[in-house]
Formats: sequence, structure tokens, C-alpha cells
Amino acid sequence: MTQVAVVILNYNGREFLTKFLPSVIQYSDNARIIVADNNSTDDSLNILEKLFPSIERIPIQQNLGFAGGYNFALRHINTKYFVLLNSDVEVTQNWLTPMLTKMESDPSIGAMQPKILSYSNKNKFDYAGAGGGFVDALGYPFCRGRVFSEVEEDTGQFNDDVPIFWSSGACMMIRSDLFHELNGLDDDFFAHMEEIDLCWRIHHKGFNVLFTGQSLVYHVGGGYPV
Repeated sequence: MTQVAVVILNYNGREFLTKFLPSVIQYSDNARIIVADNNSTDDSLNILEKLFPSIERIPIQQNLGFAGGYNFALRHINTKYFVLLNSDVEVTQNWLTPMLTKMESDPSIGAMQPKILSYSNKNKFDYAGAGGGFVDALGYPFCRGRVFSEVEEDTGQFNDDVPIFWSSGACMMIRSDLFHELNGLDDDFFAHMEEIDLCWRIHHKGFNVLFTGQSLVYHVGGGYPV
């Protein structure tokens, strides 16, 4: 699984790194794990060097936001697949394999999202992504398992593999060549909605976006700490 790079964009997230990076290290098999730091003003880089010296680090000299930070970092990483992973996500055993297996077997899949449940209430879906994202006729984004602020309990109703319109930026696997061909995320968004725009362009390029309920992560949420 060395063809996968799990890339965590960090900004003043020392507490999230110490809390959730161990699960990423434990359950990511042979994937590269990289923390790109968006010019944090806390001691995130010192914590990484002290507690996680084996983790690759990409320091960014200014806070470029979610979109700009990932664009900068991913230009410096050579691998077949990227996984954009929020620093406040707890991953579970075997979380990468279902997504990688699907993408390796079907070249029409441009990006994928796992099932995303709430870290604070683990029997319910998370606000950001849940069971896969869609856009309604009026242009409002929503997810299976979450409409506006209402979230469902996870009873296995979305343990499926289905095409979706957009994958949450909290956890997204994407083909690196496609990411670069599309010029990455749109910097104008800075943070929020950038993943929907990216997935829209993935569809326009002729690729699909897929959700798999066979992969599971837990998300704290709250958005990018601008």
C-alpha cells in the first residue's frame, strides 16, 4: 500500500495530532503518512518531531487555507493515490483497503469516501460527509444520513457501495494524476465547499465518485480552524 499517501493538513492542531495520529499510524498499513503544516502558531511541529519522528512533514510558510494548503503539499508528494484526511479524524482497522481495492479495480472511479460517523456520538452519522454527498435541485448540498443539521443513527442502512456526487474533504481518496490534471482544489474557496467543487469537476472529466460503507472513520468536526 505504499502507493497511497495519507496527507493530514494541520493548523494549530497539536491536540488533534496527539489524539488521532496514533490511529492513523496503527491502521494505515504501509501507506505514507504525511503532515502538512499550514504555518501553525502553536507547537504542532515540535510535537510531531518529539512524539512522531518517523512521520513525514511538509512545512508551509503561510496559512494558505484548506484548499491552498493541500494544493501546496500535494505538489510535493509523488504517489498514485492521495488521501486527504482531517487532523480530527479517528480511523479504524482496515479503513484504506476497501477504497483502494475499488479504485484499483475500476479506473472510472476518480475519488472515494468512507462512511463518516460522529466521534462524539459514534452511533450517529457525522455532519461532514456522513453516507456520501449529493446536491439537490436547488443547489443545496446534503448527505445520506444528514440533511441540514439533522443526523441519523447508523443502523447499517448505508453499508453499501454507491455513486455519490461529492466526497467529504474530511476523508477523501483521489487519484493523484487526476487531482493534478484538475489543478487541485480551487484556492478561492480557502476553506469549505472546495471538495464539492472538486468533485463537480471530477464528474465533468468523466470520472465517478464513490462511497463505500465498508470503510469507517470517526470525525470530530467543526470545520477548518482558519
